[in-house]
Amino acid sequence: MVKPLASPSVVNFVKPFTRRASCRYAPLHPATKPFSTSNTRREEEERYGNRGRDLREGTPRWKSTPARYKAPVRSKPPVLNNDFVVNEDPARLDRAYVRLLGRGGETMLTEEVKWLAVTHKSFDHGKRGYNDRLAFLGKRIVDLQTSLALLQNPSTRQIPPMQDQYGREPFRHPALEGLEGITEHGKATILDKHRVGGLAEHYGLDAVVRWKPKRMTNLPGSGLTVVISQALYAIIGAVALQKGGDVANTVVRERILNPLGLH
Repeated sequence: MVKPLASPSVVNFVKPFTRRASCRYAPLHPATKPFSTSNTRREEEERYGNRGRDLREGTPRWKSTPARYKAPVRSKPPVLNNDFVVNEDPARLDRAYVRLLGRGGETMLTEEVKWLAVTHKSFDHGKRGYNDRLAFLGKRIVDLQTSLALLQNPSTRQIPPMQDQYGREPFRHPALEGLEGITEHGKATILDKHRVGGLAEHYGLDAVVRWKPKRMTNLPGSGLTVVISQALYAIIGAVALQKGGDVANTVVRERILNPLGLH
């Protein structure tokens, strides 16, 4: 007589796990998972009132703080005499873009991106978005164009070659004649934050950038130079994403490097 491999109780316990079609432990289809990432329309109206409807109807995030990001009670008391007013006038922002990008510069970017590029993360605690990623991309573009400009700059080709003590002749090529001019010190001198910040102030970015200074009575000490420099880089990054690299490179050469003295 052949004995069964397992007792009936064990078979009955294992059997449901081998039948996925009828198993109550089988995973559900992704479309039927019993959880959701957003409330229904009625729940939003009951909780947020008109603000909930405004959010669904497409109120731009740059224009107002989302209702869900507002705490019912402040965690810290407000600082007296530190109410810094930022620009909310679209026409004033457009004039700054025209000064920076030239005629038609106010139409190169969408309305949301134009405000995002001039918004620092200190403004409204970052609830309306901020320009860190755009500035990172824009700074890489400016850095690359600075290296190319130094490589093609005639003044760097006047550097006398070093004499080798063994009389060896280094390899030379017309395309590499300005390579000695690309140094970290040279690039840091051209793209010094005070020089870039002064250029951004010349274009009027200090009047339209949205940020929250630590001390309203001391804007330079609160980091105004860094904030407007970052806004300038962010605009370059936004132009590269929406208009392409060729347009961004042209803007960098004509609107940033040429005024800084690098032709």
